[in-house]
Amino acid sequence: MSSAKFSEKSFNGAAFGKYVERLPQVKKNELIKSKVLKGNREIRNAFSSQGGSGYAVIPMFGLLDDTALNYDGQTDITARETPSYERGVVVIGRANAWVENDFADDITGGVNFMDNVASQVAEYWDNVYEGVLLSILKGIFSMTGTKNLEFVNGHTYGIASPTGDAAYIDATTLNSAIQKASGDNKNKFSLVIMHSSVATRLENLSLLNYLKYTDTDGIQRDLSMATWNGRSVIIDDNMPVDTSGSDPVYTTYVLGEGAIEYENIGAKVEYEMSRDPKTNGGRDTLYSRQRKCLAPFGISYTKVNQTSLSPENSELEDGGNWCLVNDGNRVEARKKYIDHKCIPIARIISK
Repeated sequence: MSSAKFSEKSFNGAAFGKYVERLPQVKKNELIKSKVLKGNREIRNAFSSQGGSGYAVIPMFGLLDDTALNYDGQTDITARETPSYERGVVVIGRANAWVENDFADDITGGVNFMDNVASQVAEYWDNVYEGVLLSILKGIFSMTGTKNLEFVNGHTYGIASPTGDAAYIDATTLNSAIQKASGDNKNKFSLVIMHSSVATRLENLSLLNYLKYTDTDGIQRDLSMATWNGRSVIIDDNMPVDTSGSDPVYTTYVLGEGAIEYENIGAKVEYEMSRDPKTNGGRDTLYSRQRKCLAPFGISYTKVNQTSLSPENSELEDGGNWCLVNDGNRVEARKKYIDHKCIPIARIISK
């Protein structure tokens, strides 16, 4: 691809897209490194085989019954079927475009186009889909109904109500929160996403350790990534903050291995350039389209309150669009639900 010409004739959208994917995307890479994001071939195959559908129901297999029969020579061995569940997943599409006058000379200043522009596009989509992830998390913790509330309440560690230091995060908070959510599976949790105010408190308590980076000149710097009790930490001021009371109340999310199943479904044309030689003496527009599936493990997207083929963030935040994975039985009393403790997602609510 040429680094001097950027008209639609010389722009290779496929090469540009591959280049964007190769660039460091800090937040996405940290989610992958912590094993929070996990690929799912069934999700990818479902959308590939349905001609670009935006919604699919895929099976989710249950665990073996752990109740053994007595082998005493007089008790019949009764075979039991393993449960199977139905899980709804949705593709979340987003698009944007950027226009610049005299794009090549005025904006890049002769700098390689892919280095200058692709790095910004990569970071932009990184932030967009982190916002999507936060909307999904808000939505699943807004679910209602008896079984759904077992997850919501069991995976919420709320300490904002007490007075004094008990309302603030301390050295024991994380361990207590993940134990409440998943019991003896708490070691699956590997990543924390928190507001900078919460991170600052942990810093002041010497509980947060920043990762170091040494550049080619031997100069060591703190990275924006930290660890807390051995778990990676992403600090983001887009985290939920409730300012309705006398003191702000913060939500911190804790995610574990395989918490979010992720597939980049793709668009027919993900990147393309358009040249307008007339307006403002000439300008170029970069168009970008993204279609990704982010599916929380053990939780089904129901699509009951979605108006188009791709959900808005506000629709992802609607608890009515989510439910705990179940076998699809129409009789509620007979419906079998997944054990919520196997879902490695939790939240901490604190001052």
